[in-house]
Parts: sequence; C-alpha cells; structure tokens
Amino acid sequence: MQTRNAFSYIKEEITRSISVLLVIYIIIRAPISNAYPIFAQQGYENPREATGRIVCANCHLANKPVDIEVPQTVLPDTVFEAVVRIPYDMQVKQVLANGKRGALNVGAVLILPEGFELAPTDRISPEIKEKMGNLSFQSYRPTKKNILVVGPVPGQKYSEITFPILSPDPATNRDVNFLKYPIYVGGNRGRGQIYPDGSKSNNNVYNATTSGIINKIIRKDKGGYEITIVDASDGREVIDIIPPGPELLVSEGESIKLDQPLTSNPNVGGFGQGDAEIVLQDPLRVQGLLFFLASIIFAQIFLVLKKKQFEKVQLSEMNF
Repeated sequence: MQTRNAFSYIKEEITRSISVLLVIYIIIRAPISNAYPIFAQQGYENPREATGRIVCANCHLANKPVDIEVPQTVLPDTVFEAVVRIPYDMQVKQVLANGKRGALNVGAVLILPEGFELAPTDRISPEIKEKMGNLSFQSYRPTKKNILVVGPVPGQKYSEITFPILSPDPATNRDVNFLKYPIYVGGNRGRGQIYPDGSKSNNNVYNATTSGIINKIIRKDKGGYEITIVDASDGREVIDIIPPGPELLVSEGESIKLDQPLTSNPNVGGFGQGDAEIVLQDPLRVQGLLFFLASIIFAQIFLVLKKKQFEKVQLSEMNF
C-alpha cells in the first residue's frame, strides 16, 4: 500500500514539474517566436488608433512608402483584388536577432469597411489565386473579419501582395449601404526597433548612457560589446551593453557625451501606411445609367434621321 502511495506521489510530482517547465518555456519563447503582426494582435483591440495612426508604427519607427490599388467601384457580392505594394531595395540585408545579416521580410494589415471580408476560396478565380501565390491571410480578430493581416513573408517574393476581397450585399446585410468607403493599409519591411515590452531590439542605434571616457571595450564571444565608460562627473564606471548586430563607432580612450551614438544605425526597413476609396455601387443605378445613355443615343439617331427626312422633303419641293 505504501509502495502504491509513493508511486502516485512521484507520478504527481513529475506531472507538476513538466507543467511548470512547459509554462516557463512558453513564457520565454513567446517574444522570440512571435513576429509581426502577432504583436499588434496581442496588444491592440483595433490596429488603427483614433488619430488614424496604425499601431505597427509604434515598433517600426522608420517611415517608408506603401501603395494600395483597388477598383474605383465594385458591385455587391463580388470578388475583387486589393493590391498592396511594399517597395524596397532588394539588395539590402537586415540585422537578424542573432546579429547576422539576412533578407528582409514584409507584412501588411488591410483595414476594410464593415461588411467587406476575405473572399472564400471557392469564389476566388484562378487568375487571382496565381497572383496570391502561397500567401495565407487571417482576420485580425475572429469578430473583425474586415481587418486582414499577412506576414511575415519573404520580401523578395512578396513585395506585392494581392488580397482577394468579397464585397457585401446590402440586400442581405442591413448594416451596409451603397456608399463610398475608405480603405486603410499598413505595410512593413524588415524587423522593428522596439519590442512590445518597450525594450530595444538589436536593429537599433545604441547611445551612451553617460558622458565620460571610454575605458574599455570587450568583444563578447557570441557577438556584441561591453563598453565601460568612466563618468566625467564622479569617476564611477558605467557599463553599456551592445547586442550583436550594430557596428561600433567608438574606440577606447575616446571622450563621449551623453546620448552620443555608440553604434551605427543597422535598420534598413520601416513602416508606411496609406489609404484608398472604393464605391459599393447599386446595380439598379448602373442599369438606370445605361438606360439613360441608350435613350440619349437613340434620341440622337432619331433626330438625325428626322433631319435627313426633312432635307429630302425640302429638296423635292425645290425640284417641283
């Protein structure tokens, strides 16, 4: 009986230890494995702030261009393309988390009007599927199907991203009307400078935390530097840690000032946002316009025929 109780106790302790280790692993690994736009999804209910700023700009500090192309008008319950272009120099390399150089990734967030959403696979034409490639889109939230995110994906292959969009039908969705709607887009290339917890990534400029003389620079085995600065005011030693990646700009014995850059700026990426407008057009209006144009054309034709007939009558009277 005692043997059985001891076995049960050991089994419970092993199970508890595995659970604790698993939780610790998830906590430690989450900031490393997650990448944009996951950070934004976890930290913000809506990716577009009241000021119009898209929250990705809080971590990706450099301003870069982005372009979006959509049709001027669409009909209800129709699949159309929203093309997002994220231009950058394909030759440049970014600093990776381990300090090495690598290719840039890109990502995008597309904020559509309420009612617009990602088109179902069976509604997407082969032409659009070919433009999409192997991209996988997802909703920003299960309840926000009109906000789509994608990435990170290789920038050299997907600097132009095609979103397949399904327009709503006011006949079945009472919350949608035939109006002009805005569309907002945010596009990013490369890693960010700030993590969600406020700490700096190695894709950043590192500045001196005090003024004084650089007494010692130690290069770490795994990359990066440990810079010892003798404070000019009280003589105390201050150690600044530089992670792998940025290039050092200072040397031992050099006099530096507070906030003076110790490294170069390794960032070659950035974030940009833009907008466009699209009109959800009523088919009856289109039909009415076509009928109006057709009536004008027929009226012009009848007028010309009547004029010709009148000229013939005049000519016959003159001959008579």
